[in-house]
Amino acid sequence: MHISGYRCMWIIVFFDLPTDTKKAKRQYTDFRKGLLEDGFAMMQYSVYYRHCASKENATVHMDRVRKIVPPDGEVRLIQFTDKQFERMEVFLGKRRTKTEEAPAQLEMF
Repeated sequence: MHISGYRCMWIIVFFDLPTDTKKAKRQYTDFRKGLLEDGFAMMQYSVYYRHCASKENATVHMDRVRKIVPPDGEVRLIQFTDKQFERMEVFLGKRRTKTEEAPAQLEMF
């Protein structure tokens, strides 16, 4: 979907964070909470996604994620266009299902 000439983007955050100590569990929880507060939704455990109205908007949200990355563990960020995201194959067991839908966007005239 294009809005006012902008290319819509999806961001996916993959993470593998330690939870072996009380401090590590707190950092994991804070990171996950930060993602949710910034509009990300859980795709799978430790995989979160967010739709952005433009590449510039995606950059803003990726910068926010970078600022909350915990000191330990692994975090990966990737961007996809709407078209690339739609080509993802999703299976629930052996049954194929649709990918997540892009949210409705407001257009300003």
